[in-house]
Amino acid sequence: MLQHVGTQLIAYRVSRSKGGKITSIIVERATFRYGRKPALRNITWAVRPGVTGLLGPNGSGKTTLLNLLVGLTKPSEGTVQVGNGEGASIGFVPQRFSLAGEMKVLDTIAYAAWINGVPRKECEAAAARSLRQVRMGELTDRRIRSISGGQRQSVGIAAALAHEPSVVVLDEPTVGLDPGQRLRIREVIADIGHRYTVVLSTHLLEDISYLCKYVGVLANGRLVFDGAVDELTAKVANSESDGILGSDFERAYDALITNLDVQE
Repeated sequence: MLQHVGTQLIAYRVSRSKGGKITSIIVERATFRYGRKPALRNITWAVRPGVTGLLGPNGSGKTTLLNLLVGLTKPSEGTVQVGNGEGASIGFVPQRFSLAGEMKVLDTIAYAAWINGVPRKECEAAAARSLRQVRMGELTDRRIRSISGGQRQSVGIAAALAHEPSVVVLDEPTVGLDPGQRLRIREVIADIGHRYTVVLSTHLLEDISYLCKYVGVLANGRLVFDGAVDELTAKVANSESDGILGSDFERAYDALITNLDVQE
């Protein structure tokens, strides 16, 4: 599992699952507090295989929940279980990360594989394999400083896949990309969703529409929706957002959040 801070690549090792590929993440009655202030309140959420979306306004608790999922923090109350609870291999791509510009792409990913427990002699092959998974096999010998923003994002995902995790957590993977780059990253995420349990946190509702069957919505530290994307979209028929220019899913999400704000 990788966390990038400033210009440094820092690794948090997580033991490999003893039960094979992980098929779910179970959060049960999880609460997290910063001092006395609750950031998450009594969250119960089951993440299914494939790509599951996580939505919520700024300050809703998404980053805190992601930190719990990948093990960077522990809940103040409740539990977070990945797979069978005997240890898990997790790939994490945070929203902001830095890579060493002078390093070659293959070497960068091989290092990520090594720091996550892949035997040294297998790291280069693991890096090459993960680059092919994200459709960037041609970048092997390129320097990080010479590749585009979309390519850097793909390299970040490849680094998270190099140790063959069972769960992949992506935080805003398409933010700041141009439309073409965004399409390429969506294709990559759709592909890895066939092999991994993926949590996709984003503000871009179209990413959820195109990639996810299920979605969880956070607001004010609470899980206010957990279900199929189609189920949330269907709620637009009963909403008062007919004058808003947007897709049915965008309008349904807006109505959900707006109604919560009115109630509070």
